[in-house]
Amino acid sequence: MFVIIVGGGNTGSYLAKLLLDAGHIVKVVEERPLVLEKMEGEIPPESILVGDGSSPKVLEDAGVLKANVLAAVTGSDETNLVVTSLARFEFNVPRVIARLNNPKNAWLFTPEMGVDVALNQADILARLVAEEMSLGDMMTLLKLRKGEYSLIEEKVHPLSLSANKNLRDLKIPEECVLVAIIRKNKLFIPHGDTVLLPADEILALVHASELRQLAILLGPKEPTLRKPEK
Repeated sequence: MFVIIVGGGNTGSYLAKLLLDAGHIVKVVEERPLVLEKMEGEIPPESILVGDGSSPKVLEDAGVLKANVLAAVTGSDETNLVVTSLARFEFNVPRVIARLNNPKNAWLFTPEMGVDVALNQADILARLVAEEMSLGDMMTLLKLRKGEYSLIEEKVHPLSLSANKNLRDLKIPEECVLVAIIRKNKLFIPHGDTVLLPADEILALVHASELRQLAILLGPKEPTLRKPEK
C-alpha cells in the first residue's frame, strides 16, 4: 500500500515508522527545517519530500496519483482540510484521513469536505475515559469501523454470571465474538465446551450497543465504577 503523510511532526513521523515497519510504501511531506532535521535518522531519506503539502504540485511530486491513502496530520486544521480536499476532489485518492486539532472544527471534517475519517483526538480521549468509568475493568484495545465495533479486554469476575460455566450455556450478546482467552499467561481460542474461570482475561470483538451487556455478563452482576487510584 502506498501512503502519503502530510505533516512530519510527532504524529506524522510515528505513523510513518509504523507503516514502514509493516512493509508499506510511505512518503512524508514536510517543509519545516527543524522538523525535517528531527526526521533525519528516523525515516529513510527516500520517504521524505520537502515541500508544502497543500500545494497541488508538491502532492503530484509525492505521487498522489498513485496513492492508496493520504493522511493529513499537520497541527493546522485549515491546512489539513485544504490537503484532504485536494486529495479527494482533485486527485481522487481512494482513502483520505485527517487529523482534527480543534474539536470545534469537527463539523467541517466530513465526506463532503473530502474527509473519510477524522481523527478527533480530544473526542477519542473523552470517549475512552467515559467508557472506562462506565464499564468497570473493561479496557478498549482497538476501535473498528469508525467506532462501531471494539476489541476489548475484560477479566472474569469471581462473582460474575459467567464464572465456572461453559460458554455454550452463556447468553453471549448476538453481536459479540469471544476471540481468545488468556489464562496463566497462556492464550488459547475458546470453544463451546470451554469453562470460564475467575481471573480469565477475555478478548472479545463486540458491537458498541452490546458493550454493557457483555460487561454485565463478565463483571460482578452489575458493572461498577472503577475507583480512582490514590
